Amino acid sequence: MSDVFSVIDQQAGLFLAELQEFLRIPSISTLPEHQGDIQRAAEWAADKLRAAGMTDVQVFPTPGHPIVYGAWNGAPGAPTVLIYGHYDVQPVDPVSEWRSDPFSAEVSGDYILARGSSDDKGQVFANIKAVAALMQAHGGKLPVNVKFLIEGEEEIGGANLDPFILSHLDLLRCDVAIVSDTAILSLDQPAVIYGLRGLVYLELEVRGPDHDLHSGQYGGSVHNPLQALCEIVAALHHPDGSVAVEGFYDTVRPLDAAERQAMAQVPFDEADWKAQTGAPAPWGEPEYTLRERIGARPTLEVNGIVGGFTGHGSKTVLPAKGMAKISCRLVPDQDPHEIENLIRAYVAKITPPTVTSEVRALSHGHGAMVPIDSPAMQAAVRAYERGFGRKPVFTREGGSIPVVATLSRAFDIPVLLVGYGLPDDGLHGPNEHFHVQCFYRGIKTAAALLEDLATTRLK
Repeated sequence: MSDVFSVIDQQAGLFLAELQEFLRIPSISTLPEHQGDIQRAAEWAADKLRAAGMTDVQVFPTPGHPIVYGAWNGAPGAPTVLIYGHYDVQPVDPVSEWRSDPFSAEVSGDYILARGSSDDKGQVFANIKAVAALMQAHGGKLPVNVKFLIEGEEEIGGANLDPFILSHLDLLRCDVAIVSDTAILSLDQPAVIYGLRGLVYLELEVRGPDHDLHSGQYGGSVHNPLQALCEIVAALHHPDGSVAVEGFYDTVRPLDAAERQAMAQVPFDEADWKAQTGAPAPWGEPEYTLRERIGARPTLEVNGIVGGFTGHGSKTVLPAKGMAKISCRLVPDQDPHEIENLIRAYVAKITPPTVTSEVRALSHGHGAMVPIDSPAMQAAVRAYERGFGRKPVFTREGGSIPVVATLSRAFDIPVLLVGYGLPDDGLHGPNEHFHVQCFYRGIKTAAALLEDLATTRLK
């Protein structure tokens, strides 16, 4: 281990300069005028994979943005590790709030300031440089087989990633996958995210009359669709905050004592919650802690309600319809399609006969979880301890990273969320930044993990 760490220390300045090159490419995936920059970033990443020692590097075109693949398969009998990341970035608006050009990649104090520095160029590049350093430390060889999968559409939904994975199963086949696109708690306290929630996103439309009506002429005789919509929405939860949809919790995996104890090690109390949310008081299932409600329990949320007259002044209209956007964050073992059907059936059951309702699905995503006592997860724990100098704590993430479930289901493998960002890196906002020491320690952690996985019995 000391050999590869020495290589990393000796070349730290070069690695940082290369990251700055990467960050100066404005690979904004959502803006058509940056199509050339997207292609340039993909080719740049491919060149760095070749320089790191990958012997099979390809840039695959897709109906959208290209996918970069790289592989080194020179360790027969050793595990194969797939490393995922993305080279595309978010737009930079409002530019006026940036302290410097978002693509100048300036180093200011302890941070490198640039769009994509933490999300996700800095993190995926840490993995590339870890492989390069291991190649040097091990005389041109790696202790494991390595494959890279780097996409350019993560920030716009990644529509072409799943079809690519499912049509290239033999090319991508692996024993374990690593995703570095998450955060630790602080520079001195790493954290392992061992669970992600899935997602189902729905629209609920309620209709009454076949056109808008004068509320003075028909009010009191027509069940207002907006009122009916609110009544239906209110009936989706019990007073204690739990979801009222019948069957919603049937497949939810109970939190065992070990998990609850592990999550309790993550500092997060009501004062932290109030500071982050600005809300007056917590809400939700009282038998679970705030951390458990956020990451380990399923939710049903109303993301928006529209209908009727919302312009300036007054208009005494009785609207013909109203619509609500509804999302559910789902824990592992909950199938998003099954949850959609349960909600559809429940809404139909509670819809009064005075109106009609329709539930439309917009998107689905599966949750994922790696047991904290699994061999792969324990390898990640040891790697963090070596790279950051402290044992990580365990936590679940409330959000969703769809590729995690896709890889887990496609190959029946553990997918490790080994991230190196910090919670205040400013992802998607002005002045996104990445701590230089997180970058260096991330390279060391990634190298330590690959060495550890070489001797870990994964199954």
